[in-house]
Amino acid sequence: MPKGRKMSLVVADVDGTLVTEEKVLTRRACKAVKALRDHGIRFAITSGRPPRGMAMLLEALEIDTPIAGFNGGLFVQPDLSILSKKTVPIEIANQAIDLIRRNGLDIWVYSGNDWLISKPDAPHVAREAWTVKFGPKLVADVADHLENVAKIVGVSDDLERVRDCEADARAQFGDRVTAARSQPYYLDITNKHANKGEVVEFLSAHIGVSAEEVATIGDQQNDVLMFAKSGFSIAMGNASDEVKARASAVTDSYREEGFAKAMENFILNSVGSGAQ
Repeated sequence: MPKGRKMSLVVADVDGTLVTEEKVLTRRACKAVKALRDHGIRFAITSGRPPRGMAMLLEALEIDTPIAGFNGGLFVQPDLSILSKKTVPIEIANQAIDLIRRNGLDIWVYSGNDWLISKPDAPHVAREAWTVKFGPKLVADVADHLENVAKIVGVSDDLERVRDCEADARAQFGDRVTAARSQPYYLDITNKHANKGEVVEFLSAHIGVSAEEVATIGDQQNDVLMFAKSGFSIAMGNASDEVKARASAVTDSYREEGFAKAMENFILNSVGSGAQ
């Protein structure tokens, strides 16, 4: 990033970006966030996780900005009180579940405060529960619980099938939903206004900074939307070539302190940047 450019806010994705492959927040990452704050640069996080699935990060990073869960489907304060929420209409939720089933993916539904599943031994359930630090609620059919739905997830280790399901969702729903992979094995379907591009817009307005003064960092296809809305964007080294091509800069992977290095090399190194 050119020296002399003002940056007032950094918005970071969580999984694959801020935390390691083992879902650990490193000491160097914490130090980098503290250095941002010391230079007057605010820091915010966004994720496909539910807000309570990010609670373990809030104290460690001294988060004082709104937290954007479900890719922007739910904004909460650091005390987890709700600021804004965007849900999936029931009719579209039913259609989304039918589409995901036709593609042979498992289905998770996030409704209110509940993470709902029908197959406890399905791929990634145990790993996700360990990651977010709370367990799912087992129901006979997730399609019977579509009130107040923030996110529907199609899950499979057949990555081609997930990619095809994403294409089918975009073809069927157009701009009536946001459909994007938050991981190669997760397809997230959310409200049409729940995406990371809108996260940047919300945080810019809430904090009172220009989008040109916002830097974003992420690793997945759903992060490209926030790249496009921010003044400076950074792709992780573990991102695909397609995602890297859409960013202003590329850092190392999450296995090599890529987040901390990005803050040090691209943001803090330019703090002739005018951040106040």
